[in-house]
Amino acid sequence: MTQDIQSFDYSVNLTQALLWQYNQAGNLQGIINAKQAWYDANQEQFWNDWFTNVFNLPTANDFGCAVWAQILNFPLFYNPPIDPASKPSWGFDYATSGCFNFDNGNFSDPTGTSSIYLTTAQRRIALQLRYFQLVTSGTVPEINRFLKYLFGSKGAAYLLDHGDMTQTYVFTFPLDANLLSVIEQYDLLPRPAGVSSTIIFASEVPFGFDTYNQNFNNGAFLS
Repeated sequence: MTQDIQSFDYSVNLTQALLWQYNQAGNLQGIINAKQAWYDANQEQFWNDWFTNVFNLPTANDFGCAVWAQILNFPLFYNPPIDPASKPSWGFDYATSGCFNFDNGNFSDPTGTSSIYLTTAQRRIALQLRYFQLVTSGTVPEINRFLKYLFGSKGAAYLLDHGDMTQTYVFTFPLDANLLSVIEQYDLLPRPAGVSSTIIFASEVPFGFDTYNQNFNNGAFLS
C-alpha cells in the first residue's frame, strides 16, 4: 500500500532577500543570519516534528495518537465486561456485599475488571486499522495490500474469502493480547456488512499451490 501524501519543504531562506550591494554590510548580514537561525529552529523544525509526531500515523507519539483518536472517534483503551461468575472482589464494602477485605478474604481488583491500555506502537496499529476501516471498499485484494503494509515487518497476514458470507483473517505471527482484545472488541478488521469474520493464528504455513502457501517457489524444499 502506498501513501499518497504530498511532500512539503518547510525551510525558509531569508538570506535570498539580501541584495549584492549589501554583501559588505556586516550588521545587516548578522541580523538576517540570526533571523535565519531562529526560523530554522522554530519554523522548519517545528513543522518537521509536527509531521513526524502528529500528522503521520506510523510515527505519531502519544499526543499525536490522542489527536487521531479524537478525529477517528476511537478510544485508546478497552474496559472488559465484568464476569458475573468471577470470584468476589476485594474492597472496603461490607462483608455482606460479597467483597473481600482485611476481615473477609484476600486481595483482588475491587471493580472486578480493569482497563486495557495500549502501548504507543499498538495505538498506531489500532488507529491505522480504524482509519482503513472507514475508507476501504472491503475488497479482499485491497485489504490484503493494507495488511502487508501494516504488518509486513512482523510476518504474513492475509484475508481469506470463503465465498459463503464468511471470511478468515490469518496471522502467521502472534498479536499481543491487549491489541487483540481491542481489535476484537471494536471489530477493527474490515468486513462487508453481513459477512462473518474470524481470526486464526497459523504458526506453520501449510504446503499448497495457493498464493500464501508454501510451494516450490515459496519457501518449501529450500535449504
